[in-house]
Amino acid sequence: MLASGCVPLFLTDGFKEYATALLTHYGQWVQSERRQATGPAPKPRWMPLPGLLYAQVVKTVRRRRLVRVRHRVIFGTLAAIQQVLAAQGWHINTAFIERLNLSIRQHVAAVGRRVTTLCKGEDGLHQQLALYHVYHNCCLPHTSLRQPVPQPEPTHGTGSAKRWQPRTPAMAAGLTDHVWSVREVLLFRVPPWPQPAGR
Repeated sequence: MLASGCVPLFLTDGFKEYATALLTHYGQWVQSERRQATGPAPKPRWMPLPGLLYAQVVKTVRRRRLVRVRHRVIFGTLAAIQQVLAAQGWHINTAFIERLNLSIRQHVAAVGRRVTTLCKGEDGLHQQLALYHVYHNCCLPHTSLRQPVPQPEPTHGTGSAKRWQPRTPAMAAGLTDHVWSVREVLLFRVPPWPQPAGR
């Protein structure tokens, strides 16, 4: 989930379909200026949003050995991308997208590598991915999002005191105030959406 008007920075490998997917979601129609006084007006073009930043890490492998790594800017400028990353002490790499892809493969059997589990249809795959997204954002605490507690809290038994408050992405985004259980997710009643007229 993204805040209204937020266009994040994307870093991936050189797979060309990533650019198509990003442009589909983060694009807009732009009317080109007329170059001639006569003739038909130019047709509008689907262009990336001005704030969209996207770079690829292109690796060249020969005989199973990495011989070259190039950074290719697709949307935005290299200076703008480096400025965003420098604020966090990061640089252009594919660690985050690779971590996300691995997490999806580990939790959604139908998209795993070398598995015998099959998805019987596109709807079934969408349902599995939707359940994973809810679990990932509401049920699974992320170490990078945890916060220190003001005072260490004693635990039962002989364990060390509790020093961290676990948080999920939904908690960090302010959408909930606690870590959800899978039972809560499955029993949550989704409000009815508006139905088409005439039904």
